[in-house]
Amino acid sequence: MKPVTRYSKNPILTKADVPYPVATVHNAAVVKYNEKYIMVFRSHLYNGRSILGIADSENGIDFKVREKPFMTPDDKSPYQEYESWSIEDPRITFIDGEYIITYSAYSPHGIRIGLAKTRDFKTVERFSMITEADYRNVVIFPEKFNGRYARLDRPHSEISPWSVWISYSPDLRYWGESKRIMDPVPYHWDQMKIGPGAPPIKTEKGWLSIYHGVFPTMDGSVYRLGVALHDLHDPSEIIGVSDDWILQPEDPWEITGYVHNVVFSCAAIPEDDGTVRLYWGGADTVMCTGTAHINDLVEMCLTKTRKAMGN
Repeated sequence: MKPVTRYSKNPILTKADVPYPVATVHNAAVVKYNEKYIMVFRSHLYNGRSILGIADSENGIDFKVREKPFMTPDDKSPYQEYESWSIEDPRITFIDGEYIITYSAYSPHGIRIGLAKTRDFKTVERFSMITEADYRNVVIFPEKFNGRYARLDRPHSEISPWSVWISYSPDLRYWGESKRIMDPVPYHWDQMKIGPGAPPIKTEKGWLSIYHGVFPTMDGSVYRLGVALHDLHDPSEIIGVSDDWILQPEDPWEITGYVHNVVFSCAAIPEDDGTVRLYWGGADTVMCTGTAHINDLVEMCLTKTRKAMGN
């Protein structure tokens, strides 16, 4: 039995659902807000650059896109210089009564991570650029550890080849005590690079983290999803990483699109019935969803496990 059950009517959001001109809808963050679901999604414009749109849903499946984009590259200093090309791939964490949005900011200077805040998903305030270039895939834990925020990220570097790192902050602005905690595995489904996906989910046995892994083939790279389990009190310690992936490109809209053979997740919502609703971009073109049992994913990390580093 496959760990993730796809929604039978995928994709749940496409460019046809957007009331302004876009070429794609993908790589969306999703959170619950006032008992409803909010999706902040990435779209390519017809010039190839990206903006963030927003959509609402009562059930987490049927989303209605708002009339205007949610975030576009800033036109004011100090963000203008570092967002001049695109803003992409948001993640959202609720902590301290606010929704914290991290996003990739593209410019001639490389890729930096911006952090913004909102309380109502109507207004949004940019707070800080929290990395130098070249970083991607920043997700923030929804709890503090010894009074500090914690984040996972992935430096985009061949020196320490595309591994997952953890860093800490007293205030969301200044980050340090960075540590490499998880590596790709040679000749494995995630051998080329890995990166954090959705913000981690707290379980009785640890923090469940959904990540993406990339495998190079003669027909291009394949993006799949996997799971890892972090210690509840020290998230830099990884209890186990599932040796098997949980989701791979299979449906036509995941195999063929703007970027072929991609499932890429920025969001996973734990539900009251013990399941988690996953959201993923298919082929960088559409948004899809599916469900899994949280305990099943945790058990994969504990029983079908491999080491986090040194394989």
